[in-house]
Amino acid sequence: MKTVLITGCSSGFGLDTARYFLDRDWRVVATMRTPREEVLPRSERLRVLALDVTDPESIRHAVDAAGPLDVLVNNAGIGVLNALEGTSMDIAREVFETNTLGTIAMTQAVLPQFRERKAGVVVNVTSSVTLRPLHLLSVYTASKAAINAFTESVALELEPFNVRVRLVLPGRAPETRFGENAQSRMQSGVPEAYSELAQRVFAQWQQESAITRSLDVAEAAWRAADDPSSPLRIAAGADAIAWANSR
Repeated sequence: MKTVLITGCSSGFGLDTARYFLDRDWRVVATMRTPREEVLPRSERLRVLALDVTDPESIRHAVDAAGPLDVLVNNAGIGVLNALEGTSMDIAREVFETNTLGTIAMTQAVLPQFRERKAGVVVNVTSSVTLRPLHLLSVYTASKAAINAFTESVALELEPFNVRVRLVLPGRAPETRFGENAQSRMQSGVPEAYSELAQRVFAQWQQESAITRSLDVAEAAWRAADDPSSPLRIAAGADAIAWANSR
């Protein structure tokens, strides 16, 4: 029986990914900043651990407590929705600390055991906005695009050790709390000079019918983990697949 550690499992993509792996008889280590065991089904194959991917000591403790792993799914992330002029450097650093450096730190933490066993999979969940840039998401897109490049490079250096690294690229997921959380970092709001643009962008998003469901991301993460022939990049969600095919 294989074991997967998934970050950011309190809601959204991470929560449904944990459920998906549990349904397929994996051992699941579901991590989140503040553990909420009630959001997941009771199972002898489930462990819920506290983990803050921006805290080295928290990472060390969680990886040690998890024990031997077969797969790491780097899902934890935060968003920011604003014009660049309205985004402080403190917010930009917070986004990069979680989305970019947190993913790199988690990957680094599990690599010794994967390399020594000559087996393991790292699945990095980024975003399809790296395929089709959108307004008001410049900082968020940059944090995820960095992980795309990181994944491509580290996949090459781990190939001799039979360690696979994959990317899952979700689209827009209105059923999750991403939009709510992203807007919480708008601070004083969109600068007045960009208000008309922001209104048009928000209206356009509301009209788009193709979206990504959390289940789409869970299925893509499962494929990346379970199928050795899976491609490096896996688009997840109807909109993400359409964007990937149009490139």
